[in-house]
Amino acid sequence: MKIFKKLLIVLLVVFVVAQAFRPEKNNSNDTSKDISNSYVVPENVKTILAKACNDCHSNNTRYPWYAEIQPVAWWINDHVKDGKKHLNFNEFDGYRIARQYKKLEECIEEVKDGEMPLASYTIIHKDAKLSDDEKQILFTWCEIVRDSIKARYPADSLVIKKKK
Repeated sequence: MKIFKKLLIVLLVVFVVAQAFRPEKNNSNDTSKDISNSYVVPENVKTILAKACNDCHSNNTRYPWYAEIQPVAWWINDHVKDGKKHLNFNEFDGYRIARQYKKLEECIEEVKDGEMPLASYTIIHKDAKLSDDEKQILFTWCEIVRDSIKARYPADSLVIKKKK
């Protein structure tokens, strides 16, 4: 029983000390490369992106209260960094045209396949689950933006070239 108490005390000390090591928050007001600078983002699409995508795919995450507790904050930070690495709507204008074109296609595919938004996110953020109508609005918008890219740029600029 003494070993259990000692182990519990050690774990408690580690937990308390861990609270001092916090990841940097994902909060920026820089919209200089935002997708809306080049493409029309209707209000209904902005609403969908805000509720289901932007916490991990933008430079502005809405943090819940439990994001102040370590190691949960580290886990959330890892998810946000990974999400932004794959797609960041606030950095979208900085992507090469081929990447923009491809990312919109991937957006459609991942939502259709049920991979986005992540199940681990929608368990707590139930409002982030997309209805069939919301999915259709998102798909239609992505296709409209892809069509505008396709109309504006030559076909060879829409292909991501493989590195040799």
